[in-house]
Amino acid sequence: MQVPKLQITGGYSKLCFACGRDNPIGLKLNFVQDGEIVKSSFIPGEFHQGWQGITHGGILCTLLDEAAAYAIICKGLDCVTGKSEVRFRHISLIKEPIQISAQVTKLTRKLAETQATLALENGTIIAESSSLWYIVGQSKMTVLWDLDGVIADSNSFHFAAWQETFAKRGTKLSREAFNKLFGSRNDFIIQSILGKGTSETDIEAIIQEKETSFREKAKGDIKPFPGAISLLNVIKKGNFKQALVSSAPRENIDFITGELDIGEYFDCIVSGHEVAESKPSPQIFLLAAQKLAAAPENCIVIEDSPLGIKAAKTAGMRCLAVANTHPKKGLDQADTVVDSLEELDLITFIKGVMK
Repeated sequence: MQVPKLQITGGYSKLCFACGRDNPIGLKLNFVQDGEIVKSSFIPGEFHQGWQGITHGGILCTLLDEAAAYAIICKGLDCVTGKSEVRFRHISLIKEPIQISAQVTKLTRKLAETQATLALENGTIIAESSSLWYIVGQSKMTVLWDLDGVIADSNSFHFAAWQETFAKRGTKLSREAFNKLFGSRNDFIIQSILGKGTSETDIEAIIQEKETSFREKAKGDIKPFPGAISLLNVIKKGNFKQALVSSAPRENIDFITGELDIGEYFDCIVSGHEVAESKPSPQIFLLAAQKLAAAPENCIVIEDSPLGIKAAKTAGMRCLAVANTHPKKGLDQADTVVDSLEELDLITFIKGVMK
C-alpha cells in the first residue's frame, strides 16, 4: 500500500466540525482517555436526523471516525484516515444519548488500525467501525516538568530546611518570602534573603547545609501531588518526549526521583547547575528543549510558581500551571491553570494547553 505524502501543519482546530468548540454548527465532542480507550458521549438533535427522528448515518460515521482519531492522537501520532468500514447494527433515535469509544488495535511504522463503537446507554450496539490510518508524522509535543511543587509535595520540607539554615545565621525567613522564591535556584534565594554581597564561599556552605537538612527531613516522607504520576504515565505511554527541568541541585533531583521512583519517565533531566541564571530566566527551559531537539513553540511547561511561568513564557513555550503552592490568581500568566493535575487525562491536557 502506498502511503500518501502529507504534512500536517495546522494542528488542532477550534473549528473542527466534530470537536471544535468554536464551530457554531459542530458536534462539539469532548473526548477523554480511559486507559487505552478514548470515550465520549453525544446526544443527536433535530438537525442531525436523516429519516424523521432517526440520526443520519453520516453523523454516526463522523462520531466513529473522530473517536478513532483521538485514539491515534493518544499514541503521539499524526494520521489521516486511509479507509474505514462501518457496520450499522441498530437505529439511533435523535435525543437518545450515544456512548462513543475507540482504541488502537495495531501499529506499524506506516499504518495504524483502530476499532470504534457507538452504543446506547443500555449497551445496545448502534454501529462499529474498523479503520486503517496513514501515519504521516510523530507528534512534536514535548513536555517539560518542574519538580518541586508540581510532582513532589516538598514545599514544607524545603521551608523547614531554609528556616533552620537561615536561623543559624541570625536571619528569620517568613513563609511569604519563601513562597515568592520557591522554585528559584539556591544562590538566587540566598542572595535575595542575605543580600547580593554574600560571598561565593558562604553561598556554597549554606547550600550544602540546607540541602543536607532537606534530604534528612524529607527521606521516607515525600509524596507526589495527586494526579502527577498518572499524567506522567499516560504521556509516556503516548510516546511524547518528557524532560524533568528543576532549579534544584542534581543531588536533590536524584534524591526525589529515587524516593518517588519516577526516573524512568524522563528522556532527559536538567538541573539548575547547568545554566548561568535562575528562573525567571528562560535558560533552563531552552536548554531542555535543545537537549530534546524540540522547538520552543512545541514545548509545554508544567509549573507551579509565577517565576517558573515567566521563564516558560519568555522561552516562547506554552505553560500549564497547577495551583499546588500558589493561589490560582497568581498564576494567570500561564496558558491554562488547574487546581490539581487530577483534573487532566491525556486528551484534556493536550487540548487545554494547545488550544
